[in-house]
Amino acid sequence: MLGICVIGGGRAGMIHARNFASGRAAGASLVALVEPLAEVRRTACRELQLDTAWADYAEALADPRIGAVVVATPTTFHREIVVAAARAGKHILCEKPMATNARECDEMMAAAEAAGVKLQIGFMRRFDAGFVAAKTRVEAGEIGRVVLVKSLTHGPTTPKPWMYDIRTSLGPLAEVNSHDIDSLRWFTGSEFDEVYAIGGNYRSPEARGPYPDFYDNCLLVARMHNGMQGSISGAQGVKYGYDARCEILGERGLITVGSLAANSVVSHTVEGASTAVVQSWMNLFLDAYRAEDEDFVRCILEDRAPRAGGQDGKAAVMVVNAGNRSIAERRPVRLDEEG
Repeated sequence: MLGICVIGGGRAGMIHARNFASGRAAGASLVALVEPLAEVRRTACRELQLDTAWADYAEALADPRIGAVVVATPTTFHREIVVAAARAGKHILCEKPMATNARECDEMMAAAEAAGVKLQIGFMRRFDAGFVAAKTRVEAGEIGRVVLVKSLTHGPTTPKPWMYDIRTSLGPLAEVNSHDIDSLRWFTGSEFDEVYAIGGNYRSPEARGPYPDFYDNCLLVARMHNGMQGSISGAQGVKYGYDARCEILGERGLITVGSLAANSVVSHTVEGASTAVVQSWMNLFLDAYRAEDEDFVRCILEDRAPRAGGQDGKAAVMVVNAGNRSIAERRPVRLDEEG
């Protein structure tokens, strides 16, 4: 069995931890957890029935039982942890966004390559059944050549305070829209050439004074290298539910993926019609996370490349930084400006 340690006991970390603790990823088991906050660590261990947990990730990297780690910490720590894990000979699944800039991504990839370990990036929509089916139909030519990909992610919860500083968090384009950026690259089969983005703070008044550049709503339009077009909408604190949808417009048709509705049941009463709405990404993409974790294990055991690797993570980070520059400077930004 491949021993797994999850580094970070927050929401994403616990999804991965539950998958490995329950045996959902065949061939691997959860050995340990790293979480610096003592109460969070204790609560997680009780739920997971886990005996081994540390506050410092260095303890995990020194444990010979651990063959792979899942890095689910705030973005600013990704580069440090991934490089250290690679040098310790551990395979790595790193949550998005991969890092804060392209240089850090390069250092992470170089460390993994030098150590001969796998580095997978957590773009779990590539493992979602609906997104996979859409990709298959696009590749089969069902709608002809792709013209435009529109992707949106709107989250119901208000931003965490650590997200307010764009310099360290990279803002909602990173925390919310990294998956949309990857979806555009995946469905167009191309890289971003140029982006133009606008942002504004509409729902986070407490951030306006100390962090005047913070935005909780953004729009980004893109020109892809192959001439295709892209559009991304991101929002935090929308309250109405978790909304993740994608449209692929082709020369002779349209493919849509995702729905705000939690199921197909609609209620009709004197007050009107209603349906249940998805409330969290943790519910919507549970199967995708499980498939992602399963594939991570198979990549290691079968010695093959991951479906989403370091170059995919770096490409998304570069788009995030170009988008943030576009918002700040109020102009289109070419990706070659980001190095």
